[in-house]
Amino acid sequence: MSFTLAIVGRPNVGKSTLFNRLVGKRLALVDDQPGVTRDLREGAARLGDLKFTVIDTAGLEEATDESLQGRMRKLTERAVDMADICLFMIDARMGVTAQDKVFAEILRRRSAHVILAANKSEGAAADAGVYESYGLGLGDPIRLSAEHGEGLNELYAMLQPLADEFETRDDSAPETDIELPEELSEDEAEEGFVMPTPGKPLQIAVVGRPNAGKSTLINAILGEDRLLTGPEAGITRDAISLSMDWDGLPVRLFDTAGMRKKAKVQEKLEKLSVSDGLRALKFAEVVVVLLDAAIPFEQQDLRIADLAEREGRAVVVAVNKWDLEPEKQQKLRDLKEGFARLLPQLRGTPLITVSAKTGRGLDRLREAIFTSYQVWNRRVPTAALNRWLADMIESHPPPAPQGRRIKLRYMTQAKTRPPQFVVMCSQPDKMPASYSRYLVNGLREAFDMPGTPIRLIMRGQGDKNPYKGRKKAQPSKLRKHLQGKRG
Repeated sequence: MSFTLAIVGRPNVGKSTLFNRLVGKRLALVDDQPGVTRDLREGAARLGDLKFTVIDTAGLEEATDESLQGRMRKLTERAVDMADICLFMIDARMGVTAQDKVFAEILRRRSAHVILAANKSEGAAADAGVYESYGLGLGDPIRLSAEHGEGLNELYAMLQPLADEFETRDDSAPETDIELPEELSEDEAEEGFVMPTPGKPLQIAVVGRPNAGKSTLINAILGEDRLLTGPEAGITRDAISLSMDWDGLPVRLFDTAGMRKKAKVQEKLEKLSVSDGLRALKFAEVVVVLLDAAIPFEQQDLRIADLAEREGRAVVVAVNKWDLEPEKQQKLRDLKEGFARLLPQLRGTPLITVSAKTGRGLDRLREAIFTSYQVWNRRVPTAALNRWLADMIESHPPPAPQGRRIKLRYMTQAKTRPPQFVVMCSQPDKMPASYSRYLVNGLREAFDMPGTPIRLIMRGQGDKNPYKGRKKAQPSKLRKHLQGKRG
């Protein structure tokens, strides 16, 4: 049986802590201060023999306007409508508040199945709050301690009979944690490019500075307001994962927190948010670096793009808010010139102009992402590599440090994702970086690999004589005897 469970309640009652315990991983950010969670986060949960989807929600606020708290409340109410069962959590140590009473009334009207949980109920200090919760009219409360894992048996006992009421569905709940992409096997690589599948979708992380429009862009791709957006900078805190079919391409999109300069990141919560975003970047397959058209290529943008390249991810640069740009042609020329000058290590990376607000440019962005993913998986035959290497050496021979010419003997591709090449040569430690860059740029042009990170390793072949340095073998007694007879 599969069903959806939404965890709702006031800020800081322990919803994210319980979410992490049910999914068995620390996916949601947890901190002592209230209001850490802002977006809806889904996860594949397991409790005993029950498998279900759990939704972590933002803390319910009384605001109903278009403020940040009001928009967060609307997302939470949407989760309540989506879920089969709602788990309403209160803080047993604080007792029932006026807000709890208001939200209990809302849940009675909007959800057919509501379970009441009194969290932080370990110890006698929570007894008064537990007894008080009976007055909410939601039935007997479960005494929970999400932090210590207490009360999960009681939660299972409440969920089991409700689970039987729902029809049988796919047992595999959506995966929202980050998975490391697997290296293609030799057979797969030789046979050709392997398309992403719903089981192994293309993983895309959208990164950038705060207020560049990352969440708005993902909402535009999804075609619905799934993520919290607004004019305020730094709304997103968790790296939220969403799976979808993007015009026939199975993808998993990761919305990340805006990354400010390291010196400006002082608060513990922002450090956790940036760390979560960096984790998404490291394990994505394609990284979309989103820039603001009004202030592109600031120092932080360059750092983020360089980090994606150093992590070996396929990179696409998208310039957002293009609908607000008055001089589009001149601006585009300036962007291309600045990109080539400031990010030479990403030479040939696609530069796409988009408008997350209007949805323009999303088809070109999808095409650029898929093309970059194909290049990232490309394997070049060894014979073609060595023909190319001979031509490169003939055009520009390697240097001769201390009068001894470096010899490049042969070359092969060691792996893909990103493409990595090994050159067997003499004196690899004396190969200058300028000649390695010459070879990398030649690889990009000759084998059509624009933008993707290329790893080039110089490796010494050692002495080719396997007998050099061995002691001369002593003749055996039989050989001496035969040699004496011949004499």
